[in-house]
Amino acid sequence: MDIIGVSNVCLTLGKTEILKHINVSFEEGKIHGLIGRNGSGKTMLMKCICGFIKPTSGEIIVDGKKVGKDVDFPKDMGIIIETPGFIPYYSGYKNLKLLAGLNNKIGKEEIKSSMKQVGLDPDLKRHVRKYSLGMRQRLGLAQAIMENPKILILDEPFNGLDKDGVKEMREYLLSYKEQGKTILICSHSAEDISVLCDTVHEMDKGVISEIKG
Repeated sequence: MDIIGVSNVCLTLGKTEILKHINVSFEEGKIHGLIGRNGSGKTMLMKCICGFIKPTSGEIIVDGKKVGKDVDFPKDMGIIIETPGFIPYYSGYKNLKLLAGLNNKIGKEEIKSSMKQVGLDPDLKRHVRKYSLGMRQRLGLAQAIMENPKILILDEPFNGLDKDGVKEMREYLLSYKEQGKTILICSHSAEDISVLCDTVHEMDKGVISEIKG
């Protein structure tokens, strides 16, 4: 069953056509890859799926609901798009606790568990401004998974991770898929895509095409 469906989506910002008649669907319980050079439209498509940007035309259905009509932002979705933003003078745990308070779906045990799963110590008092890029990236992933969403939207989630960190994250995402979750991932690394993805779509100048499925 398709959990994400994008139908004839176009996006124009100013005089620039960013997305051109995008038609694509993503099946539930699989890892789907998006590849393409910078400026090809990958991140904008992800932002449209998440409800952050409204397409100029077309429709996007996520888990049976039309984005922008039935829901402003799809529920049950964990997101990393661009560099995750956190309050720099709070600890990682305190940042996640603040974010978790927005929905009130989880408590401190789930927050701590998500941090441990991505290799972070929830009791570390260090402020996020003193985190390395890799630690920030792990914290972003912990934020994306802490409410146990059905769908993960991950834009370059391995940025700043060392070789061991990348290996750990790949294993984690594969285990997440085994739980029946759906992951849409954008990566510049051909190896990430080949190891993880069941389907791969390439974007070029706002046009999408399937290269593996």
